[in-house]
Order: sequence, then C-alpha cells, then structure tokens
Amino acid sequence: MNTKHTPAANEVMCHCSGTTRENIQSLFEQGMDMDAISRWTGALSGCGGCEWEIADFMKTLTEQQNQRTKC
Repeated sequence: MNTKHTPAANEVMCHCSGTTRENIQSLFEQGMDMDAISRWTGALSGCGGCEWEIADFMKTLTEQQNQRTKC
C-alpha cells in the first residue's frame, strides 16, 4: 500500500491569497521566480505561514526541471 501523500493541484498553499499549488506551478513553468509569483498572486505577502511550504515546492519544481534538462 502506498502511504505517500501526493498533494492535489488545487491544494491551497497560501490561505491569505488563495493561491493554489497548480497556480504556483503554472507561473513557475512560465519562468517566474518566487518573488515574481509573490507579486503576481499575493502569496507570501500576508501572514508568512506558507513561506516554507512554497519554498520547498519551488525547490522541488527546480529539481524536476533540472532533471528534465539533463536528459
């Protein structure tokens, strides 16, 4: 049995702005960095509770992108 949690694309990562995982990934794929995503969506500009989770997600996206460019 696979007990690893796979987050849903519509999972809200920033509750202050309502920014979803899917939205962050889409903007990342368009070339935006964390600062640009914050300015565009309002994420990371409220309470700060999402900062680490979004940073970890961006790191994962960067690693995945680097893997694809190596192949």
